[in-house]
Amino acid sequence: MVEGRDAIKKELKFKDFNEAFGFMTRVALKAETMDHHPEWFNVYNKVDITLATHFVNGLSERDVKLAKFIDSVSGEAKS
Repeated sequence: MVEGRDAIKKELKFKDFNEAFGFMTRVALKAETMDHHPEWFNVYNKVDITLATHFVNGLSERDVKLAKFIDSVSGEAKS
């Protein structure tokens, strides 16, 4: 959970930039098909992702669905 917001957040650390970027690409493709895009930040091997549904001002089933997908493709990344 994100303090002060109705949102969920995950911080991931990958082996290197290539793994982080590959992960982001998989999530981006899924997010586009869902028309539901994460807030995220990437520096080298770290990716911070925040999910919230802006039109409902909080969490929705779409956030949960995308979070489950993110977990399924994050591989051996450390939280």
